[in-house]
Amino acid sequence: MKRLAIVVTHPIQYYTPVFKLLAEKTDLMVFYTWGEGSMNKYDPGFGKTIKWDIDLLDGYNYQWADNIATDPGTHHFNGIDTPGLNEQIRAWQPDMILVYGWAFKSHLSVLRHFKNKIPILFRGDSVLLNKQKGFRNLLRSIYLRWVYKHIDYALYVGTNNKAYFKKYGLKDSQLIFVPHAVDNDRFSNPDPAGADDLRSSLKLDEKDILILYAGKFENVKSLDLLISAFINSAHPKVHLLLVGNGPDEQKLNAMATSSTVSVKIHFSDFVNQTALPVIYQAADIYCLPSTSETWGLAVNEAMACGKAILVSDKVGCAADLVKADFNGDIFEAGSLTSITDKLDRLVHKGKSGLAEMGRNSYKIIQDWSFDAQVTHIINYKNGRNK
Repeated sequence: MKRLAIVVTHPIQYYTPVFKLLAEKTDLMVFYTWGEGSMNKYDPGFGKTIKWDIDLLDGYNYQWADNIATDPGTHHFNGIDTPGLNEQIRAWQPDMILVYGWAFKSHLSVLRHFKNKIPILFRGDSVLLNKQKGFRNLLRSIYLRWVYKHIDYALYVGTNNKAYFKKYGLKDSQLIFVPHAVDNDRFSNPDPAGADDLRSSLKLDEKDILILYAGKFENVKSLDLLISAFINSAHPKVHLLLVGNGPDEQKLNAMATSSTVSVKIHFSDFVNQTALPVIYQAADIYCLPSTSETWGLAVNEAMACGKAILVSDKVGCAADLVKADFNGDIFEAGSLTSITDKLDRLVHKGKSGLAEMGRNSYKIIQDWSFDAQVTHIINYKNGRNK
């Protein structure tokens, strides 16, 4: 059985189920580089300390690295500084190393130290959707080509991520498709009573359409654009629910309160993992209007719940998961005219039309699963498909 070492900053709800499955098929050790303090961390995107209500450490072996950073965290390069990590990994004697992200001091050190010693797999979901120009972009391109010379294979998450890796020097033979995924089974497990209770609490009847956003309230999510589009549309049987917290919370509340349709714009605080499926199940449309989003795993979650999807063209998953007039639509990021038009089109599909789109979403997302991730990793031995 191959010994696989994984280097990642901290336990993440989208990753640990994959680690559990990998542990059944490999001799696995996960090295957490932020340190044990990452289990109760302040998340500036939510504006609060987040502690997930599902177990993120059960079912696989892991070690904490000693992070000596004066300002620990994933918000800057020197926030992950673990001088003993390379020796910690070497002592475990892996046959292969999988590194999640390079933009941290210790992760880049692992790539450099083990290059040409142990096969290195790399996982990151960067895209080219927000292109930069000029001299700084040229320097960045040179630097990224140098970084990726230190990896053997990249586990790309989708179409836009693959294009990114190819731009910075990786060959097709170095690219392994390992789809971005969520726990489809957990999100698709229906709770009709819970969904009905939520809709009732919002004073919705069975014919009302509910548009949902769930996530961080921060500028890049462009939630003010979504609210403006909703206000412009002013459909009598449509409501908007924004679930989460963050730095834009006060501004968004004020914007909604001052509108003529304020009674149909609802806010809810951050909802933890076990309660989140019901939020999606109560909705008819999930909207992610971000101006920059490498993927958007909330879209996977909504699709697993069988929902129609509306995303901007700067959301990384749009190229793979959202098919216009089949399971949703895509609008031009930052354009009030475009999002309003696409939102109107979806609403005019009616409850039955949106339900059909939701069923199409559910079918699409079945191939984007944790099992598929693990299968695609295990089927490669030193990067070759068997």
